[in-house]
Amino acid sequence: MQNTVHFILQGKGGIGKTLVSTILAQWLAGKDETPLRCYDTDQENATFSRYKAMGVKHVPVMTDSRTIDPKRFDALMIDLLEEDGNCVVDNGANTFSPLMGYLIENDCFALLQESGRKVYIHTIVGGGDTLHDTAMGFVSTAKATTVPLVLWENEHFGLLQSAAGKQFNESQTYADNSARVCGRVVLSARNNDTFGADIKKMNTARLTFDEVRASDKFNLMEKQRIKVVFRDLFEQLDKVQW
Repeated sequence: MQNTVHFILQGKGGIGKTLVSTILAQWLAGKDETPLRCYDTDQENATFSRYKAMGVKHVPVMTDSRTIDPKRFDALMIDLLEEDGNCVVDNGANTFSPLMGYLIENDCFALLQESGRKVYIHTIVGGGDTLHDTAMGFVSTAKATTVPLVLWENEHFGLLQSAAGKQFNESQTYADNSARVCGRVVLSARNNDTFGADIKKMNTARLTFDEVRASDKFNLMEKQRIKVVFRDLFEQLDKVQW
């Protein structure tokens, strides 16, 4: 996989955008020798930029008046356009609407594609109480662009099903936009006392899976459970129609 640009976009905060960014970046880094560049445009919670092993560049693209600073984002776009490699761009909920507006107004997706980049938008739909808001975010993103979507289904907030028990991927909302989806990745809910605690420990320390494997701060079973999670997610990413 070469010269791909991945935007992680979802208007709801706290739904797992940075987690998706870190997983995706680690998967890309392990695919081949293609350079990987990561960017964090979150204005307030630049968590992705704290993963030192990934060399994430923090790009604060908003002004104090909560609008996109074109010059700052222009610089990011030039970076994406002029240097070869795979790119992951994590975007915060606070910049979702203005950033999407900038990308559409300046026809950035077409510009990237014309420059030989394959562009993907990764959007997250959560379960439980987050389902309605995140499903609407999925719909608005699907309708705003023609870029292929990778749908991440986050079960950590509950199952992705309606009160009547209908699964999200069986809903009319999904059916109306499913042609835009080139792949789905499920963030499965696992035992919170074991798998959940181990992943939280890794994320709190801002470590990659490779760093965990080399660390003496994680015991053998913690490393094994994290390995199981990453193996599952990487296998799902392998099946996306890139």
